[in-house]
Amino acid sequence: MKLNIFPTADEVLTALAAYFVEVANEAINARGKFAVALSGGSSPKKLYELLASPAFKDQVAWEKVFFFFGDERYVPHTDPESNYLMAQKAIFDRLEIDRANIFPVDTSLSPQEAASSYFEDIEAYFDDAEVSFDLVLLGLGDDTHTASLFPHTEALHDVTPGVKANFLKEKNIYRITMNAPLINDARNIAFLVYGENKAIAVHHAIEDDEDVETYPAQLIDSIAGEVQWFLDEAAAANLEEEY
Repeated sequence: MKLNIFPTADEVLTALAAYFVEVANEAINARGKFAVALSGGSSPKKLYELLASPAFKDQVAWEKVFFFFGDERYVPHTDPESNYLMAQKAIFDRLEIDRANIFPVDTSLSPQEAASSYFEDIEAYFDDAEVSFDLVLLGLGDDTHTASLFPHTEALHDVTPGVKANFLKEKNIYRITMNAPLINDARNIAFLVYGENKAIAVHHAIEDDEDVETYPAQLIDSIAGEVQWFLDEAAAANLEEEY
């Protein structure tokens, strides 16, 4: 695990955009393509807009980038809550990404079918090779959830890589999510977290004793590579160790 701490949120976003470009180009040079799993929410939206801006858009061969989703809300792609719709507006349309390079979750299916179908799509993309994303982008909720791995939910118990229809009892909704074993097989994993409201969750995830039922982000521990955290000073304020 490596922590990258910056004074401001804008500096965090710029640093993660540069890291994205670096990892993308390394993957394209090594394997001819770059497979990335996106996260949802307001923080990554700003990252995607930055990647599509003049400062970064010409630094990646986007026709060789293949986009997946670490999790998705169980809503139509036209719904304002859809992670796919957010990414479409923030980066896909702006960069004119070929739709063949985008792998959305089919939320027209039942939750369980959507999850199993998505994992089949992932396996088909990797063909006979090991299923290992070049980069998985993650956020962190105030309750220390990441992707749609929420506290005290069934997906936390998965031991083999897959995609799960994770039911949230308190909200009576499903989320479709990559499980921790699948995320942990990625070559690179990056958390994007900023703002003082995230400081307690960051402390729980990084420094508290292991309790994955309560703090699901503790499940994330890359097997193949390194987990990088991109934080601003406000989000890192409750960390007690020196990093």
